[in-house]
Amino acid sequence: MRIDSHQHFWKYNAGEYPWIGKGTPLERDWLPADLQQQATKVGIEGCVAVQARQTLEESRWLLELADKSSFIKGVVGWVDLQSEKVVDDLAALSKQKKFVGVRHVVQSEVADFMLKPEFLRGLGELHAFDFTYDLLLFPKHLPSAVKVAEKFSHQRFVLDHIAKPMIRTGMMQPWKDDIRELAKHKNVFCKISGMVTEAKHQGWKTEDFRPYLDVVFEMFGEDRVMFGSDWPVCLLAGSYAQVHELAANYFKQFSTEVNAKFFGGNAIKSYRLNP
Repeated sequence: MRIDSHQHFWKYNAGEYPWIGKGTPLERDWLPADLQQQATKVGIEGCVAVQARQTLEESRWLLELADKSSFIKGVVGWVDLQSEKVVDDLAALSKQKKFVGVRHVVQSEVADFMLKPEFLRGLGELHAFDFTYDLLLFPKHLPSAVKVAEKFSHQRFVLDHIAKPMIRTGMMQPWKDDIRELAKHKNVFCKISGMVTEAKHQGWKTEDFRPYLDVVFEMFGEDRVMFGSDWPVCLLAGSYAQVHELAANYFKQFSTEVNAKFFGGNAIKSYRLNP
């Protein structure tokens, strides 16, 4: 099954989504029917819905959407990992079969945020529930992510958006070296997603991404990379079809087996999806 491992849904409200710019394509409701219309055109058969707000309420709402839509194969929601109630919250969500993982918007935090004792304590509870943890980072957070991946060697991690390198400037270091260190930990997967919004929104070219794709594929290999559209956020810089084509064109150089892993198999494995 061909899976989009990373996209978002929301009912737009300026107060709840302050990061959405006025006058952008994001400033409206985006729901499962909108995604399915675009995704099925390029052969995508299911998706993983990822949190866009840091509330338990949103996690529950995404699960309600998933109950109504067979297209949604899994939900990566938000839980306050620093809360004294984290085990209770995880236990409640674990009763929903489509809840597969947790994410915190670490990109908005200081570089060593993930090394806080309270955060580490909560992170350590995920393995008991067989939940994946999504790493939403900027390059400055990668050294901390390496330490976390080493500390929790039995925890599955998924790096979102290849850690958002500065594609618009072509900068590779220290991102490249830090990606190499993170990829040494076999419990870390990587989403090839979110790249167009890190490039020049209106002027990117296919060749802008190849150096970054080469690094990620070399470091993580065919068994730990997966396709993600980052729709509808990608609409700031490209259509769903363009984002899919960007990845598909790069993976034409590889076998049918590698493509099957990239466009579904690795997402199913990392998130324990039941497609």
